[in-house]
Amino acid sequence: IYTYCAGVYRGIIYGMERSQENSRMKKVLVIAPYPYLPYYSGGQKFIAQFLHYLGKETALTVISTRDNDKRMALTYTLLPLLSNSIFRYIDFRLVRKITAIIRKEQFDTVIWEHPYYSWLANRIRKRTGIRTFIHTHNIEYQRFRSIGKWWWPVLKVYEKSCFQKADGIFFITPEDKQFAIREWQVDSAKCHDLPFGVEVKEHPADKALCRHQLLQQYALPGNTRLLLFNGALGYKPNLAALKAILDQVNPLLMQQNGPAYKIIICGKGLPDEMNRLEAYKDKHIIYAGFVEEIEPYFKGADIFLNPVQSGGGVKTKMVESLACGTTVIAVATGAAGMDKAVCGDKLVIVDDNDWEGFAKAISDHISDITRTPKDFYDLYYWENITRRISGII
Repeated sequence: IYTYCAGVYRGIIYGMERSQENSRMKKVLVIAPYPYLPYYSGGQKFIAQFLHYLGKETALTVISTRDNDKRMALTYTLLPLLSNSIFRYIDFRLVRKITAIIRKEQFDTVIWEHPYYSWLANRIRKRTGIRTFIHTHNIEYQRFRSIGKWWWPVLKVYEKSCFQKADGIFFITPEDKQFAIREWQVDSAKCHDLPFGVEVKEHPADKALCRHQLLQQYALPGNTRLLLFNGALGYKPNLAALKAILDQVNPLLMQQNGPAYKIIICGKGLPDEMNRLEAYKDKHIIYAGFVEEIEPYFKGADIFLNPVQSGGGVKTKMVESLACGTTVIAVATGAAGMDKAVCGDKLVIVDDNDWEGFAKAISDHISDITRTPKDFYDLYYWENITRRISGII
């Protein structure tokens, strides 16, 4: 009886302490105007993990689309207030709905994912006075210009106005932040870093095991070096990078007398005309397609290849590879946004279109066994990131 009563008492005290802790937490509202649960792309993963960890640091509510899986929102409240239609971006009824929610719940801060809802953010800010942040994943007009969208000049004007009116902006890369400060005269005091994060908090201990499992899975000799490329292959910049690997880099590797190797290609959306890369099977290429669990590939690979030369923003798979202790060979554009100082020798950068230099970098580092520096995890581990962000907001 004593043990039972003591347990109940401890439970009551813990509940009271937790309630008091929640009451002290900042109440944050996030508008994420697209599906991200479950996530399939790097951008969706960014949002899903950021919100998961932010929910541990704040009393968080997220307004998003109806096609998210609410059961996966474990640390915050998810309100499916937005329709799945593209017309949600011009739904003027949202002014009244979101204003009512902010006033009822008395949120301290609202964060808008991407600048697309700037018109709505400005109206709600005027009505409620709520502190308003924009979380941008790229300088969007530059990304759309790089992939040939004709309407990028209109987006440029809209995006610039969005940044200038916000109380604060979170940038995924230092380069984007400096661009906004320098070119658009955005107050530097309003500009903050929010890099793509990782859930791996230290150099993984199971790299050798993951490598062994991949060798077994693909029936490869133990001395085979594993090179990895991963990305949504229906996305034009990723497809161009894949073709560079197949037609530029790999022929150069085949001419060298280096160790045995295989290039594993992961990702969905490969065009039908490429026939699952059947023509490359005898050229050290393995097409794995979409894989449910990509982390064992990041850990098991000896080198991650990043020849992406357009699209903007941080190439999230590169960050994840570094977290998994894998050396990354990247072109300069592909490495944009990384804090190179914390990556040590694990990040090797060559000039864009220098495929001979790219192939040489692979050969020079194909047997690299160095560890990812601790400073990398201090900067890119999600709990560290959201702790800094919660202090800002």
